[in-house]
Order: sequence, then C-alpha cells, then structure tokens
Amino acid sequence: MLAAPAPKRSLATLSRATAIAAVITQAGIAVTGSVVRVTSSGLGCPTWPQCFPGSLVPQPHPEVAAVHQWIEFGNRLLTGLVGFVALACLVVALLLRPRRRRLIQLAATMPLGVVAQAVLGGITVLTGLAWWTVSVHFLVSMVLVWLAMLLVAAFAEGDAPPRWLFPGPLRDLLRTATIVLAALLIAGTLVTSAGPHAGNAATPRLAAGVPAMVQLHADLLVGFLGLLAGLGFALRAVGVPTGVWRRYTALVCLVLAQGTLGVVQYVTGVPEVLVSLHVLGAASVVVAMAAFWTSCRVRAHQPAVAMGGARPRASAGTA
Repeated sequence: MLAAPAPKRSLATLSRATAIAAVITQAGIAVTGSVVRVTSSGLGCPTWPQCFPGSLVPQPHPEVAAVHQWIEFGNRLLTGLVGFVALACLVVALLLRPRRRRLIQLAATMPLGVVAQAVLGGITVLTGLAWWTVSVHFLVSMVLVWLAMLLVAAFAEGDAPPRWLFPGPLRDLLRTATIVLAALLIAGTLVTSAGPHAGNAATPRLAAGVPAMVQLHADLLVGFLGLLAGLGFALRAVGVPTGVWRRYTALVCLVLAQGTLGVVQYVTGVPEVLVSLHVLGAASVVVAMAAFWTSCRVRAHQPAVAMGGARPRASAGTA
C-alpha cells in the first residue's frame, strides 16, 4: 500500500527533468547558432527547409565549403532535439493528474516556440541572413529560455495565485529591472548586427557605428546593475528567505561576469570564441533572472481548476 504513490512521484521527477532539459536545449541552440555565425557558416545550407535544392543534406558544391555546410546542417539537426524535448514537456504536462491549466499553457509554449523558431530560421536563410532576422531569432530563443524556467518552477509549485514575498513597490522595481534586461538583450543584438560576425561575408550589416551601439549596450548594463543594487538593498530591508538571496547573488555575479566578458571582447577585437561565450552568458543571465523572479513569489498547492472552469483571481500578481 505504501508503494502505490511511486508512479506519481516518478512522473513528477520526470516532469521537472524534462523542463530543465528544455532550458538547456533552448539555450544551447542559441549558442550553436552563434557558432554558425562566427564561422561564417550561415549560408552553408543556402536553401530552406532543404540544404540544397533537391537535397535535405549537404552536397559537394564548388562555392560552399563542406565545413560550412555541415556546421549549418548540424545546427538544423539540433532543432530536432529541441523539438523532441519541447514536445515531451507538453506530453508530461498533459499526463499529470489533475490537469493544470497554467502548467499546460506554459508547456505548450515550448513546441509552439520551436515551430516559430523553425519558421524564423527559414526566413533568416531566405533573406540572406538579414541582420534583423538574426536578432529576432536570438531574442525569441531568450524568451523561450525564460518560459522554460517558468515551466521548471510550475512543475514544482502549486496552482494558487502567487503570493509575493515583498510589497508592491519592490515588485515594480523587479519588473523594471526585467524590462531593462530585455532592452539590454536587444541592444546586444544591435552590437552584433553592426559588428564583424555576420554569418556570411556577403551579408550587409546594420548601418550604425559599432562604438555607438556598444555605448548603448554599456549604458543599459550600468542601468541594469544599478537597479539590481537598489533591489538588493530593498530586499535586505524587508527581509527575504535565504533561497531568494542565493538566487539574487547568483544573478549579480553572472551579470558582472558577462559585463567583464563584454569588455574583454571589445578590447580584443571580438574574437570568435568570446562571441559564443557571450551568447552563453546572455542565456545564463536570463536563466538566473527567471530563477530569481520565481523565487520571489510562492504558489501554494490547492485543487486544480477544471479545464474550462473559472480561475481564481490573483490579488498580488499573476506571474
């Protein structure tokens, strides 16, 4: 009789592991995409969804080096793994009983996001790696990383409305910091769009000076750090659990490391390996920010609302 709940516990463990795998794969595909870009392999497969007209796989071609073909093709293959993990998240969420509307909605964003990214990837190739398509492609990946982190938390928490661990003004400060982080990521893509790593030597760049874009990016970084510093003092004043402080500290350390890496990139002429490390750092900051966000509120366990039934009202936020 005591062993009966084991399958349920096993499914709960699988659920969280699947969501963590979604975080890793969504961030990983952004990093491998940067490898495609810095190796000038963006048009290694010049058509989409085929690699070459009439062939899904790389083919000997006098104008496209084999190494570029396989780097780009390998990145496309990884999309299959990302899609498998994303679909697994949805399947596991649907298998859990009782069914939970918010959990299923979050899980559904994973496969839908992969489909959207596949379409964006095709547009990127068909437009010859236009800088704005590459930027959007990366930014959508960061949104999916954030949603995957919310999914990780959702599998572990309940369905009650969120109860924040600090008052409204601090929540506004946290939201403002999150908005500035989004602007910081956008500015980072503009630096890349104006910089030397286009994915292909013939790709036009953003018609803006690199120093100006770097200055914008740096200003937003300083602003983001300032908001985090203010948030830290405020959290200390109101008192928050140790777990919140651990995630806050990890976030600040990652942001400082990412800023240092950006400075090293700039003064060393943007070497290829540092570009990919910077993309990894950006994804890590998003993970840390989302983890910090979810630690700042509690969702208690309660009977799940039936699919199609009325939802409880949240008095302190809905995230």
